[in-house]
Amino acid sequence: MDRRRWVLGCVALPVASAAVRAQTRPRLIAVLNGANAAGMSDMVEELRAGLAALGHVEGRDVELQFRFAEGQPGRLPGLLTELLGLHPAVLVAVGPRPVVVARDAGVALPVVAVHIDDPVQMGIARTAARPAGRFTGISAAFEGVLERRMQLLADLVPGPPRRFAVMLNPQTVNPDTVRLAMVPLEATLGPIAQVEVSKAADLDAAFKTFAREGVNGLVVLADATLWVIRHDIGQRCQAMRLPSVWGGRGYLDAGGVASYQGDLRSMYRRSAMFVDKILKGTPPGEIPFEQGTKFELVVNARAARELKLTVPPRVRVAADEVIE
Repeated sequence: MDRRRWVLGCVALPVASAAVRAQTRPRLIAVLNGANAAGMSDMVEELRAGLAALGHVEGRDVELQFRFAEGQPGRLPGLLTELLGLHPAVLVAVGPRPVVVARDAGVALPVVAVHIDDPVQMGIARTAARPAGRFTGISAAFEGVLERRMQLLADLVPGPPRRFAVMLNPQTVNPDTVRLAMVPLEATLGPIAQVEVSKAADLDAAFKTFAREGVNGLVVLADATLWVIRHDIGQRCQAMRLPSVWGGRGYLDAGGVASYQGDLRSMYRRSAMFVDKILKGTPPGEIPFEQGTKFELVVNARAARELKLTVPPRVRVAADEVIE
């Protein structure tokens, strides 16, 4: 009898060891991003740092798999399929388009949405406080942020006359929503042109519109595609002597004069908290959506000087950073 128990124990030991290894295997976190890997390296490190601060050791507790669409939204469904094939525990979808693709695909796993607009309007949450579905996350949408960017542009561009424009990707931002937001501003700033750019080939027509309408100030709304082609946009702005205000500090390497946006780095780090709660068993539908609370105003004084613009003292004082 003792020998039989010993034999059974020897047989059971490898099985038990395999079970322990399975239980301790790192849990996979999949990240779907519409931009490019090089441009998002800082944000990726913030996510990693946030996970580490919560005790998740990469390689031991968690494994991260990234897919970047390189500014080509059409690639997102295929990249999502790749990630789902890896059987992740959590999907982190960064930006409106990746979130919409995950929503439309009806993904069954928990999704942490980062840097999006209103989650209720996007159809991924019943309410921000009680999402009641597969999505939770953090929003970068702030009421009035577009209006503040336009006012910042007015502070930087001497006038009158002023003829401002907004550039947006209609695959990411609802053009009608932007148009409605511009109506009250036009009473003080004058008519505001609106151009739609969803690919690099659209830039020729956009800048022809600026030249034809005498545009002398541009606000560019943040988007993964516009991020990838930002240097092309910046070079065209410089050729036209066109000051521009962007949505995110990283865009300013293209020659923008200023950026006003929620602090994306802090949002990426904060997204780790949502992942942590899900890995510990909290359903995403029970985790309230959050809205980023920190704004970041960055002024590119060097670009302003090249355009012979004077940055008003009040703008310098308000800036979180001035690039000299």
